[in-house]
Amino acid sequence: MQKHHKTAKSMEKTKNKKLAKKKSLFIMIPAYNEENSIAEVIHRANNIKINNVEIITLVINDGSKDNTERLAAESGADLIVSHKVNRGLGAAIRTGVEKSLENGADMAVMLDADGEYTPEEIPALIKLILRNEADYVLGSRFMGSILKMKVQRRLGNLFLTALLMLFTGRRISDGQTGLRAFSKRALQNLEIVHDYNYAQVLTIDLLRKGYRLKEIPISYSFRKTGKSFVRFKSYALKVFPAMIKARLRRL
Repeated sequence: MQKHHKTAKSMEKTKNKKLAKKKSLFIMIPAYNEENSIAEVIHRANNIKINNVEIITLVINDGSKDNTERLAAESGADLIVSHKVNRGLGAAIRTGVEKSLENGADMAVMLDADGEYTPEEIPALIKLILRNEADYVLGSRFMGSILKMKVQRRLGNLFLTALLMLFTGRRISDGQTGLRAFSKRALQNLEIVHDYNYAQVLTIDLLRKGYRLKEIPISYSFRKTGKSFVRFKSYALKVFPAMIKARLRRL
């Protein structure tokens, strides 16, 4: 019987093959009635290049009543998951995380479908995940540049971020950002306890579980089309109880 011994050269080839294996990054794009912006967001997301990383665009169509789903397909989204009815942004992100993990995600980034965030800044967030410097990265509008944010919205963001800092004991500059990245470990263990929204409860959950958070500056431009679902009074009345619930949950 012949014995096969790996030479140093063959071992190096095997090692290089393992190193060359691409990691998969899922760009989760929750969308509700975003027919005016979804095509451009997907096109720009699909054109992102990160060394040794495969980009998969995942659209979570949250019960849209317009042409969002059709335009997402025509624009080259790699995967589309649709809710029959509008369930809320928190539920959409929960679905996105589940589908990303089911399809082998090594990491993921959440990107709003309204065009307010710059997809080309995703590599900067992912770099911290790839370097194992963070598990959870927030793209902060208030550390970067903001173009045309309404005064009441800016004040609302600052108020809710102050609440988030109170709940977590951490300094955070932008608790409501729609551009954030996750390591695989964070994806596997995060919990979103609120269907309506995800932003604050998700951060509370991951920080309580000891995941490493970092923020980096990003640019931001107020949406040119469509309407935001956020109305500060109703938003705060729904989000604040959810923050309490997330903070008091047992680990």
